[in-house]
Amino acid sequence: MQELSAAVYELIEKFVPKEDILKAEPMCKHTTFRIGGDASCFIRISSEEQLAGLIPYLEQVGIDYFVLGNGSNLLVSDHGYEGVILHIGDKFSRITVEEDRMKLQSGALLSSAAKCAYEHGLTGFEFASGIPGTVGGGVVMNAGAYDGEMKQIVESVRVLSNDGEILTLDNDTMEFGYRTSIIKNRHFTVLEVTLKLKEGNREEIRRKMDELNAKRREKQPLEFPSAGSTFKRPEGYFAGKLIMDTGLRGFSVGGAKVSEKHCGFVVNTGKASATDVADVIAEVQEKVKNKFGVSLEREIIYLGDF
Repeated sequence: MQELSAAVYELIEKFVPKEDILKAEPMCKHTTFRIGGDASCFIRISSEEQLAGLIPYLEQVGIDYFVLGNGSNLLVSDHGYEGVILHIGDKFSRITVEEDRMKLQSGALLSSAAKCAYEHGLTGFEFASGIPGTVGGGVVMNAGAYDGEMKQIVESVRVLSNDGEILTLDNDTMEFGYRTSIIKNRHFTVLEVTLKLKEGNREEIRRKMDELNAKRREKQPLEFPSAGSTFKRPEGYFAGKLIMDTGLRGFSVGGAKVSEKHCGFVVNTGKASATDVADVIAEVQEKVKNKFGVSLEREIIYLGDF
């Protein structure tokens, strides 16, 4: 694995305490797949100032970096990642509520934010209570479930450009679409999200959250590590049904397997490698294309060399 130079670490330490800079950090500890080799440099972010100092520097000197949330939509190569991981997690996860608005730092978990909304009697965020990602990641990909999605409740998003400028984008500017937003196509890092919710009945909010989470447990293979839905929904089809009708329910390579419970999920049955998962995904894409002429697009991000 490529080592960053002493000069690079010296600069990083100007922004981040030494104890938050980890070398050769196993990425299997930071993805919901529980898979991945080591990251050369893993930085735990705790402030906007750190991001505003580090990102323009890394851009300027040409060092690869990746902004990581909860790792719930990510497959990291078995060979690891030779760049810098900027981890926006529990050190950057403050939630504040004022009347019907919530302000969330991007490292806050969607599930924690949904619970907070419930505690304040605010409705509109119930759909996110079982989504394992962070608020930042949820905004980037316009996360959604059960007829709810982020674009319905996001009022504004504060972002950092790759040259260090902080911008505030309103809902229209975000260009939300199915599993996408303007941030996916621009060099922006989410700092803070403001949600506009509605006052509701706490008992009804709790009942809806319980109902949606019961549906998840019933229909999704939550007993295995995965990255959630593996493929985007092709227009006019359901990915899981296409995969099932292709005869690939339970198809496996090594420890990676198409879930028998929901064919839209590729799961880690215990000892899968990233290569196993990528091989299953490639086989599914090829077989579905050959049988139905439909190209399945990955929802999962690949990081590192495959």
